[in-house]
Amino acid sequence: MDHRLLEIVACPVCKGKLNYDKEKNELICKFDRLAFAINDGIPVLLEPEARTLSAEEVK
Repeated sequence: MDHRLLEIVACPVCKGKLNYDKEKNELICKFDRLAFAINDGIPVLLEPEARTLSAEEVK
């Protein structure tokens, strides 16, 4: 994931910061407890496509 992209991309729900999870290749919004997939290097920032995080994953 390009670090420059991480600096400008934001959660589509709350407009907050997203964190990159290299292991799962996802962008994480801890506030909304959502994980956005990255397909072929392109973040899928659509709320209906996001995975809901469990309480353990948010920590």
